[in-house]
Amino acid sequence: MHLDRLAAYIRGGRPPGAVREYPGCRDPAMPVRSVPVELTGAMYFATESPVWSGGRAFYDPEVDGRVPARAHLVTVGQFADIAAQEMYRAPDVDLDLEGVLTSGRAVLGDGRYETLVCAGQVDGMPVLTFTAPWRMNDVQWVPPSAAYVRFLAAGLLSAGAWDLEAVASYVAACPGAAGHWSVRSVTELLRDG
Repeated sequence: MHLDRLAAYIRGGRPPGAVREYPGCRDPAMPVRSVPVELTGAMYFATESPVWSGGRAFYDPEVDGRVPARAHLVTVGQFADIAAQEMYRAPDVDLDLEGVLTSGRAVLGDGRYETLVCAGQVDGMPVLTFTAPWRMNDVQWVPPSAAYVRFLAAGLLSAGAWDLEAVASYVAACPGAAGHWSVRSVTELLRDG
C-alpha cells in the first residue's frame, strides 16, 4: 500500500519498522503511476511475520466485501521480483502469468503468497496481486503489529481516496485486527507516525 514499502521491494532496502533488508527488483524504476482502487473481497491478517512480528495481510477475493487498495503500474518482471521477495526468494525469475490472466487465479505453490489473483482491471490493464492458497476462514487470524498497521494504513491514507476515519475504521475491522486494534488506536498510530 505504501510507496516507501514498495520502494524497498523495487530499489532494495529496509522499510522503517521492518527487520528485513530487501534486495530489490532487477529493474529498479519506480512505477510511473499509482492509483487508489477498491477490490471485491476481504483483507485479513494471519500467520506470523518474521519481518514485522504479528499477522500478515492476505486478500480473499471470494468473500463479499470491498478492499481499499493501491494499484501500482509495474512491469511484469517487477511483479515477479516483488512476489519472489515476499516468498524470501531471489528476484531473478519471471512468472508465467498466462493462467492468472486467463482464469483469474493461478496457484504456483502452497506458500503464503504463491497464489496469483487478477482482481479486475484499471484502464484496460489487469490488476494482479498475490495471496495465500487458503480462504480467510480456513486459518487462525493473527493480530498485526503496530509497525505493520502503521505502514499499511498510512499507504491507504496517502492514496488520497479515503480520509483518516475511513482508513482507521477499515483496518480496525479487518479479521485479525478486529478486537485488537480499535479505530482510535489506528488513528493514533497514523497521527504519531
